[in-house]
Amino acid sequence: MTLAETLGNALGDTVTDLTRLSAGAHRESWSLVTGDGDRLILQRHPRDDGVHSGVELEAAVLRAAADAGVPVPRVAASFEDGGPLQTPALLLEHVPGEALPRRVLREERFAGARDDLANACGALLARLHAIPVDAVPGLTVKDPIERCREVLDHLQAAHPAFELVLRRLELARPDAKPTTIVHGDFRLGNLLIAEHGITAVLDWELVHLGEPLEDLGYLCVPAWRFGGDLPVAGVGTYEALLDSYRAAGGAHVSLDELLWWQAAGTVWWGVLCLVQASRHLSGETRSVELAAIGRRACEQEWDALAVLEELRSEKRGR
Repeated sequence: MTLAETLGNALGDTVTDLTRLSAGAHRESWSLVTGDGDRLILQRHPRDDGVHSGVELEAAVLRAAADAGVPVPRVAASFEDGGPLQTPALLLEHVPGEALPRRVLREERFAGARDDLANACGALLARLHAIPVDAVPGLTVKDPIERCREVLDHLQAAHPAFELVLRRLELARPDAKPTTIVHGDFRLGNLLIAEHGITAVLDWELVHLGEPLEDLGYLCVPAWRFGGDLPVAGVGTYEALLDSYRAAGGAHVSLDELLWWQAAGTVWWGVLCLVQASRHLSGETRSVELAAIGRRACEQEWDALAVLEELRSEKRGR
């Protein structure tokens, strides 16, 4: 039985125009049309890897985010591991917009969205972080330093640059902010953007409880600037992001704090690069894309060390 037939049986509907999408290194994405003419996106997840959240938890977070006014795709259905699709999967509404960062950063039609992107992200994150933590039962707290070390230990490979940065961050950790729901992968590439601005926040598979600054710092990780000159998604300033976040109800955040979380986010992305490489090298998922992502770990080592120096310079300049 084909995937279209299996999915149609699960939905009690016909499925046509099933097309594999190129986006997503961790999970498969497919575009499809139902018998009612609805265009949906199917996301098939690999089985639990200890890093990503389950589909039912992700679906619950998407519903809570929608209730809070965060732009997200509507959940049409979810399927657990061992269900009709055999692997965990989400079926989401199709939302118009562009996710490819290089198009967003370079095409003239997105000029207005680019100009306001840092402000829009700050306001949107303030809305997300205002969702009560008990709105989604089952979310767990993830510490940024501990999780990096846990994954590195599991991979059983020495990465002294990451270990050095983690140690420096541990010794200079800023005061904790109240725990919130954290997207965990909030960045250019996981935002659908139209000419007028952000239409949806995608890929909630790393959602957890933690400090809200994690999302702010991760948005500023150098890898997610995609060649742009400015620190916030390549198009905005730190000041614009922090001012809009606070104006929308978020906590006051200093530049020192933001740079600390940017460094932590850079290490985390480097560790995830190693995880992707491990999936390829172990034979679990043979993929040139995963191998190529794995090679980027050394870039994150360099970027993390550079952010540490920027943080030191900021402190000396005060």
